[in-house]
Amino acid sequence: MAGVRTLKRGNSRFYVDPDDARIKVPGVTSVVGMLPKDFLTFWAAKEAAEAAVTNWDIVSRLIERDPAGATDYLKNAHRRKTSAAADLGSTAHDYFERLARGDSVPLRQVHADVKPHVTYFKQFLDEVQPEFLHLEETVWSDGHQYAGSFDAIARVDGEVVVLDWKTSKSVYDSVALQLSAYRYADRIILAESGESIDVPELSGGAVLHVRPEGWQFVPVECGEDVYRAFLALREVFDWERDGKKGVVGKAIARGGEVETGTQRRAA
Repeated sequence: MAGVRTLKRGNSRFYVDPDDARIKVPGVTSVVGMLPKDFLTFWAAKEAAEAAVTNWDIVSRLIERDPAGATDYLKNAHRRKTSAAADLGSTAHDYFERLARGDSVPLRQVHADVKPHVTYFKQFLDEVQPEFLHLEETVWSDGHQYAGSFDAIARVDGEVVVLDWKTSKSVYDSVALQLSAYRYADRIILAESGESIDVPELSGGAVLHVRPEGWQFVPVECGEDVYRAFLALREVFDWERDGKKGVVGKAIARGGEVETGTQRRAA
């Protein structure tokens, strides 16, 4: 399936309008990324410290041969962990989509790291019995200029909800912002045909949280109040990208010490 083309600029992902390539709008996750993340500073420091303690023999020898290399190894410890988690999550998502579409996924063909995730997703399908209406499609907001890709829209117990699969350690509250953006977008751009259709009337959202030790299906509040918070972040995104440029001008007056020849005097 073709899908809507995306590109990276800096740390942000943009979606390219399939009808006019000049129009590029930020992705939902890039907008949600405007939230403060002070906890990540402490987490990154902890990962670096643990890497030094756990691998001290390797690190100490590296320090002797290449101090700069040792510094890079330690300061990138959190990135290595994030990358590994992202790879696992991406692989699991691929299997989840196949299963949701009704494909057969024999466990003997699944990598050991994600075998529990696949097993638990099958349990979810058997127990919850979701009726999938859309899978892995792109939503687009013409009014607020953003786009994003949701995992599923499904009918569950008679209600139509937007779903997100998560394999992260916890279900973080920022997912509410993400689901609200999908819920109140203007249209879905179908990957197969490129046709735009209305986003169906949604009752709410939910997360299927799948971990190696088990799974849970968690409702998420993603109504209009949450959506207003997302739109505030959408404005922050524009500020961070373009709005703050040039707001601080050049000094029009100065004071302090100035040097004249070999003597200094007060300005």
